[in-house]
Amino acid sequence: MTTLMLMRPLFHPSIEGITVEGILHALSDPVRVAIYTDIVAQQCSQNCSTFLTVSDKTIPKSTLSQHFRALREAGLIRGEWHGVEMHNTSRCAEIEQRFPGLIRAIVNAHAIQSAGEARAKKPVARRPTKRAAANK
Repeated sequence: MTTLMLMRPLFHPSIEGITVEGILHALSDPVRVAIYTDIVAQQCSQNCSTFLTVSDKTIPKSTLSQHFRALREAGLIRGEWHGVEMHNTSRCAEIEQRFPGLIRAIVNAHAIQSAGEARAKKPVARRPTKRAAANK
């Protein structure tokens, strides 16, 4: 006897239903913006489990599902089941037609911010002070 697993259909808003406010709200979370910029950069569908670690943080599957739902309901991604795996693709081309330059600006701003954060975490080599050098 085989068991069929019935899954609820996923909600994807029409392009007319996508709003700037919805996009900005969905991308206001650091984990979601990191996930989304990675999906945009890959330019191919990404399996949800690819993102179990985001920005060196382990993300529980239940939390990850909520992040993907927020991105999907904002109209930023399209999710499709491939067997038991959910694959997500960016809707950049559609959003570009509705809001030209918006996604590119957000992705570029996130890259600048991430680079700044990476520099801030990098240890700075300090030169010895004159007092420390004199004590040697």
